[in-house]
Amino acid sequence: MADDEDDEWEVPEAFQPDPSEFSFDLEERLASVVAIKSLVPPDATSAPALGVEREGSGVWIDAGGLVLTIGYLITEAETVWITANDGRVVEGTPLGMDFETGFGLVQTLGRLPGQKVAPLGDSEAMRHGTSGVLAAAGGRSHSLACTVAARQPFAGYWEYLLENAIFTAPAHPHWGGAGLFGADGKLVGIGSLILQQGQQGGKRLDLNMVVPVSELLPILETLRRTGHSGRPARPWLGLYATEDDEAVGVGSLAKGGPAEKAGVKPRDRIIAVDGQAVSDLASLWTAVRAAGPAGAEVRLTLARGSRQLDLAITSSDRARHLKAPRLH
Repeated sequence: MADDEDDEWEVPEAFQPDPSEFSFDLEERLASVVAIKSLVPPDATSAPALGVEREGSGVWIDAGGLVLTIGYLITEAETVWITANDGRVVEGTPLGMDFETGFGLVQTLGRLPGQKVAPLGDSEAMRHGTSGVLAAAGGRSHSLACTVAARQPFAGYWEYLLENAIFTAPAHPHWGGAGLFGADGKLVGIGSLILQQGQQGGKRLDLNMVVPVSELLPILETLRRTGHSGRPARPWLGLYATEDDEAVGVGSLAKGGPAEKAGVKPRDRIIAVDGQAVSDLASLWTAVRAAGPAGAEVRLTLARGSRQLDLAITSSDRARHLKAPRLH
């Protein structure tokens, strides 16, 4: 999921936003987007999937040094560096991570006087066909004029479900932590993924999935103050699922996670959760969430070869299986 940054890359001029088309100061707003580099210990739970060096972007959202990014860039990070567009660098620390939305907060440990701040906007106004700017760190040459291609649910294989994600096109090549700005120049979302969608005639449309800031607003102050959303943790199974036209299956398992301990195996097919049939990732995670908060028992009906079996899994809080941020 994390995208590697390259100092030489630029968005082609034809796809960059035109400052004359906006009523706000585009360059000033883009200056709120900063580069993030994090270092993660090799024994971290997330290291095999996400790597030990992660690079992406974040957006400075208040003058006190708070940066909003996508959480996978900073999960289990021991060291975080923030680089402003003018080249100034300051160390930061992971402040909060919300696994339900995917947002992460970084607190800078030093000041960057004059650093531009982006106000949070109304992500619900980003409807199909609405124009915006998806910006990675580096100013206009690293920013993309885009359009909202869809507002719809998104389900990820890593036990992630977002009810009303923003999908934008064309796709930004360095999406991780990029800021999506609306027509009023306010921040309305943070880039998370790139996805490929097939079209008629065999053509492929690349989209960015952006997490809307409406998901952040109810939890921002609690997340900033405590490092957690304040909501009960969702049940986590430690199960990475697959989906095709025929079935939902188990791709792999988190080592030592609840599903592995309960006897779930890779290549098992998932037929039902607590008696509720599942047909895709969205229905799978919806049924798991319906079991209750972390700690609830989740009963999976599985097909393993020609056999069918039921396994009861005691779910857990995902955060307990990750390294805590290093205190500064």
